[in-house]
Amino acid sequence: MPFEKNDFIEVEFTGRIKEGEIFDSNVLEELKKLNPKAEAKPFILSLGNGMFLEGIENFLIGKEIGKYEIELKPENAFGFRNPNLIQKMPIKVFFEHKINPVPGAVFSFDNKIGKVLAVSGGRVMMDFNNPLAGKDVVYNINVLRKIENLDEKIKSLVEFLFKSNFSYKIENKKIILEVDKGFKAFAELFKDKFKELLDLDLEVEEKENLPENNNNA
Repeated sequence: MPFEKNDFIEVEFTGRIKEGEIFDSNVLEELKKLNPKAEAKPFILSLGNGMFLEGIENFLIGKEIGKYEIELKPENAFGFRNPNLIQKMPIKVFFEHKINPVPGAVFSFDNKIGKVLAVSGGRVMMDFNNPLAGKDVVYNINVLRKIENLDEKIKSLVEFLFKSNFSYKIENKKIILEVDKGFKAFAELFKDKFKELLDLDLEVEEKENLPENNNNA
């Protein structure tokens, strides 16, 4: 049957720029070309919920299990280059962090990835555009299966939303999620999403801190 919005599916994928260079994959043979030490991991997503590129998710809605090649223009992939994201920064910012900025180097500032374009006169020209911005890309997608198992759905959703593998249990149409201390309020923001995708009410509990060992013997 054709896939519908909110369906969970498992895919293998390889993304490359239209000229041919691979930039991402979860297929072991292709992944090793990017990083010889990398390990391929299954990828499960819920269609229409921003877990992959919007252009790919939209394409797969209405499709079935099988292989597809999807070409995406920048507006459906990584966006267009924004001149405002090319910024000058004082070189002392780098020196304070014991970093030597050289053209081509990539650093993270406030969770933004930037590439050094040039260094001149105590200033560093940084480009905070996505490296793939403005490029046509091609994805080879192999849809392996539709996910019916509830545990697989929950694990993929939890990992996507929270970038963590929090433990959980299911009781009477309710998922009880155990999160780190101080994380409860954030996790509760996604109650509607759990209800929409899994038809489960979300209850969040925080992990208890382990008692300190006061044995001074």
